Amino acid sequence: MPHLDEAFLDSAESLEALDSRGSLRALATAGAQVRRAIVAAREAGIDRVAGGDRPRSVLVASLGGSSVVCDVLDVLAEPGSPVPLTTRREAPLPGWIGPLDLVIAVSLSGRAQGPLALAAEAARRGASLLTVGAADSPLADICARGRGVHVDVASPAPTSRAALWSMLTPVLLAADGLGLVDCSEAVLERVADLLDERAEECRPSSESFVNPAKILAVGLAETVPVVLGDGALTGVAAGRAAAMLARTARMPATHGSLPDAASQVVACFDGPFSGIGANGNGSGGAPDGGRDLFADPFLDGPPTPQLGLLMLRDHPQVAAQPGSPEHLAGLEAGRLAEAVAESARDAGVRVWEVEALGGHPIERLASLIAITDYAATYLALGLGLDPAVSRHVTDLRDRTS
Repeated sequence: MPHLDEAFLDSAESLEALDSRGSLRALATAGAQVRRAIVAAREAGIDRVAGGDRPRSVLVASLGGSSVVCDVLDVLAEPGSPVPLTTRREAPLPGWIGPLDLVIAVSLSGRAQGPLALAAEAARRGASLLTVGAADSPLADICARGRGVHVDVASPAPTSRAALWSMLTPVLLAADGLGLVDCSEAVLERVADLLDERAEECRPSSESFVNPAKILAVGLAETVPVVLGDGALTGVAAGRAAAMLARTARMPATHGSLPDAASQVVACFDGPFSGIGANGNGSGGAPDGGRDLFADPFLDGPPTPQLGLLMLRDHPQVAAQPGSPEHLAGLEAGRLAEAVAESARDAGVRVWEVEALGGHPIERLASLIAITDYAATYLALGLGLDPAVSRHVTDLRDRTS
C-alpha cells in the first residue's frame, strides 16, 4: 500500500522542489487561462465561426489530456442543441461530414495525430474548421490551408491536463455563438473568478487540515479509488478526476455516473477491496473500514488496499421548476446517490463527497474539476512523484516514436 507523507504536503518548499515543471502553479493559472483564451479567441476572429449559416452538424476532435473538451461540450449541448454534435478521438472522419458541417480540432501541442488527421480530412472535404492549439504548429497550418479559424494557445502549462481552460474556453465561446450552448463571455468570466477562488483555497501554503484538496489526497492515498458522479454533468467531472488520478498520481481509478453505474459500483462492495471483504490479512474488518491497528505485517502480510468511493455531487439548488421533469429527475438522482453512499459505508468502504458550487452548469463543473485536479496533484507529490514526469510514459513514447 502506498504511503503518503502528510508533513511533506505542508512544506511549500518541498512541494516546489519535487514539482519540477510547476504543475501546481499551472493549476493556479486556470482563471487566467480563461481570461487569456477569451482575448485570444476574440483576436483570432472566433465570431467568424458563427458568422454564416448554422452548420448542419458539429464534430469535436480531441485526444488524451485535452479529450475532456469533447465531454464538456457534449454534456452542455445535450439538453437543447439545435444541431447534432458528435465527438471523436481518432480518425476516420465520419463519411457524412462535408461542406455544411463544422469540425473543431483541439490539441495543445498542435501535433496530436488524431485531431490532426481529422482536421486534415475535414479541410479536404470543404468542412468549416475551428482549431485550438499551439501557434506555428501542424494543426495551425492545416487550419490556415482550410481557411478556418485557429486560436493560438499560449499556455505555459507543462501538460495538456494543466491547460484545460486554455483549450476549452475558445470551444465554448464558438459553441455559444452557434447557439449550441449557453456560455457567454460573462459566464466564463464568472468561471475565471471561481477558479481563482479555488486556487486560493487549495494553495500549497494552506495546511492539510484546512486545504480540501490535501484532505482528499491524504484519504485517497490508501485506497483503490472509484469516482462516481451523481448525473451526466458530474459524470464528466468524474471522468476527468479518474484520468487525473491515473495519469498524474499513478493511481488506477475507475469512474462512472448515475444511474447507469450504480449496480457495477455497488457490486464492488462485495469484493476483495471493500472494508469488510478485504480480510485476507485482517486489514478490512474495522467497523469504520479502517486498517486493523493490531495486525502483524510480518505474519499477515501487507494490508490489502481498500476501496474508496469519491462521490461528486451536483449543487442541490440547480434551477428547475418544482414538479417539472428536471426537478423530479434531480430528486431521484439525489435519492440514488444517497443510497449508494449508504451502501458503501455499510460495507466498510471509505466515502468522500464533494459538492459542486452553485451557478451555471459550467461553473458547477469547474468547481468540481478544480478541486479534484489539485487533489490528484497533491496525491502525486505526497507519494514522492513528480506530477508531470513519468519514466514509463517517456519510455512508451520512445518505443512508439
